[in-house]
Amino acid sequence: MVIVAGLLPHVDIDDYFSAILVAVVLAFLNTIVKPILTILTIPITLFTMGLFLLVINALIIIFAEKLVSGFHVDGFWWALCFSFILSFINGILNTLLGIKEKTDQ
Repeated sequence: MVIVAGLLPHVDIDDYFSAILVAVVLAFLNTIVKPILTILTIPITLFTMGLFLLVINALIIIFAEKLVSGFHVDGFWWALCFSFILSFINGILNTLLGIKEKTDQ
């Protein structure tokens, strides 16, 4: 989280406590709010072939910014960049650490 904020000039995290708080808030929002938004926007998500999910991710980042005072994002496009880079780094770390999603078999 801090690394991604350091890469982008218009995304700031004040301190490590704020970074931990942002991580907790994003985890909560991704668990509770994101599935609701995804279900409510199924038609536009299908029409855009899934690209609208990137918009939902950016909106979740902006919502987290409003909830955490030590986290600052300068607009929608920077939230979209932050979301994209964070997802990319998470994918790399999951691959390197061998973390797999649970499958029913």
